[in-house]
Amino acid sequence: MIDFNYLDKFQLPNEQEVRAWLEFVLDQEDRELGEVSYIFCDDEYLYDINVKHLNHNTLTDIISFDYSLGKVVSGDIYISVERVDENARDRGIEFDDELHRIIVHGMLHYVGYKDKSESQRKAMRKKEDYYLSLRTF
Repeated sequence: MIDFNYLDKFQLPNEQEVRAWLEFVLDQEDRELGEVSYIFCDDEYLYDINVKHLNHNTLTDIISFDYSLGKVVSGDIYISVERVDENARDRGIEFDDELHRIIVHGMLHYVGYKDKSESQRKAMRKKEDYYLSLRTF
């Protein structure tokens, strides 16, 4: 099950389409869906998580806590809507495109993609682009 939770005014307008798209991603990556919660919040909320749980004193757009076991994907994915909006403006792209990139980015972490090294970031970006190109919404 994929749940969407909101801690600010933001509301994902197309939950069903996004849910179906993410289930497709998991199917393509040969994974099973357990329980994944997306929590949309603001910078302050995500910053507090970053400091308290990861000892990182920085703003970020996404933090994920992976509870997956084997091929069953589960976890909590926190997304700062403020950070996504700023990143989209900085990159000159639509908010929805950046939001969907971050949404799938979190799921791709759960199926094993990393982004610590340059080569890992390139592989992650290639997968993100691939799945973004397959969106039907």
